Amino acid sequence: MDNNVNATNDNGGILWGLLGCCIPIVGLVLFLVWKDTKPKTAKAAGIGALVSVILIVVWYILMAVLGIGLMSLGY
Repeated sequence: MDNNVNATNDNGGILWGLLGCCIPIVGLVLFLVWKDTKPKTAKAAGIGALVSVILIVVWYILMAVLGIGLMSLGY
């Protein structure tokens, strides 16, 4: 009976993905905690965390390229 309760609560809601995106470390922890019991929800939180980390890396690369470009122009 406990498996049925977990199955109905494992909907992979977008709010868990949003939480993982806003606070990536929480998304990672939730992914690791729920990966066996709630795989859909864990995947949503993990994808949110991954998207956040990718966006941060892209942001820093963009800022570095922009900074180097502005320095070469003499700003």
